[in-house]
Amino acid sequence: MPRMLPDGRRLGAHLPLAAGMVKAVDRAHEIGAQALQIWGDNPTAWRRRLEPPADQAAFRSRLVELDIGPVAIHASYLVNLAGPEEDLFGRSVGLLASELRAAPGYLGRFVNVHVGSHRGAGVSPGIRRLADGLALTLAETDGANDDVPALIVLENSPGSGFGLGTDVVELGDTFEAAVARGVPVERLGFCLDTAHAWAAGIDVSDPAAIDAFVGAFDARIGLERLAMIHLNDSKSELGSHLDRHEHLGAGRIGAVGLRHLLSHPALAHVTYYLETPGMDEGYDAVNVARAYDIAAGRPLAELPPEAMEVRGSRSRSAP
Repeated sequence: MPRMLPDGRRLGAHLPLAAGMVKAVDRAHEIGAQALQIWGDNPTAWRRRLEPPADQAAFRSRLVELDIGPVAIHASYLVNLAGPEEDLFGRSVGLLASELRAAPGYLGRFVNVHVGSHRGAGVSPGIRRLADGLALTLAETDGANDDVPALIVLENSPGSGFGLGTDVVELGDTFEAAVARGVPVERLGFCLDTAHAWAAGIDVSDPAAIDAFVGAFDARIGLERLAMIHLNDSKSELGSHLDRHEHLGAGRIGAVGLRHLLSHPALAHVTYYLETPGMDEGYDAVNVARAYDIAAGRPLAELPPEAMEVRGSRSRSAP
């Protein structure tokens, strides 16, 4: 069966690096993924490695050899540029700057980071704080090396814990605040996480609702700035604010909505990355195959009962 998406768009997956960086690229190729998302370092630690991994050069060579890309670096979960606490804000700026400086070593085109939480300070103050943080982060990194700089890609929120960026209004306000703060438009992009959108109350199971979101995003921000889609199904109820990923087509979003996203004519430029459960337990291949079947309108194979018990959406193992 053909393993491709419409219009030459690329399908990737978030894969662990614990078994070796080159092996992660080989695994992406083996399962039919054409792009790759990784952790650049430990996603739950402030401390960053002092030197790049020993096999980083071989990793880059293998990416080029197998035509795997674009590479997205998922920033640490600890980064929160939108909160009012001075210490956390300063440490977040430093941590995100570190991710940006490290990205070229992985051939990383995108550094994907959560929009963040205002921590009770309010939406407008949180957005202003985030814009300040983005400007400070770029001030720390621009001119640091001669490599092509990575794009900061802001990911929408499911809306839990005072999370910002739950809809087009908040994402648009964030973009406008960042530009007003001096962030160059060419350094800023966005990621739509389908499970987050669903949890925030955007009905991505419905093609009409998807069309409305895409149209509103284009009018307010511009679709050229939507760089990535995290293609995930969801275990949670619509509008629950719970971020619980599910195997593609087996959750509450379902195949109809996912197919519309994979084939939407206005999204041909976007790279899709899977963050589905059990990516280090063999379900990476299962979900990549399901994505191609969904895009082609083929019936999905029934998942074994144990598949529904697999937890987690990404391995947190540092390379």
